[in-house]
Amino acid sequence: MPNTVDFYLSKGFDRPMAEYFARGRKRLAAVAPQHDFTLLLTYEDGEQRVYDMKPLLEKGGVFEPFREYAAFQRVYLDDTCSVAWDIDPDIDSSVVWNNKVDICPDGCYVDSVPLSEYKAVS
Repeated sequence: MPNTVDFYLSKGFDRPMAEYFARGRKRLAAVAPQHDFTLLLTYEDGEQRVYDMKPLLEKGGVFEPFREYAAFQRVYLDDTCSVAWDIDPDIDSSVVWNNKVDICPDGCYVDSVPLSEYKAVS
């Protein structure tokens, strides 16, 4: 039963995440900030998707420092391929771990839309 949607559902995953894991995880190759506060995600297989950051930015919390585009555009992929920002760009987040805010790469895939679909509604 491993690697099936039913297996992941039995472990408590919601359906979109269960379907994602059953198909196999995707690895991010690049992230690029867009002026509309979305992220253009490029995966190792060449697939491109758009992740809308506006809902997270509007909530504030840990993402509040990135409401300004100058801070938002400092996004990068960390050593685990998570989408990340350093709260203080002058501090090395690999040394001071609580300086980094990140988003799980699996969640980025599930909560994003294919670039072609995003362009169709933009």
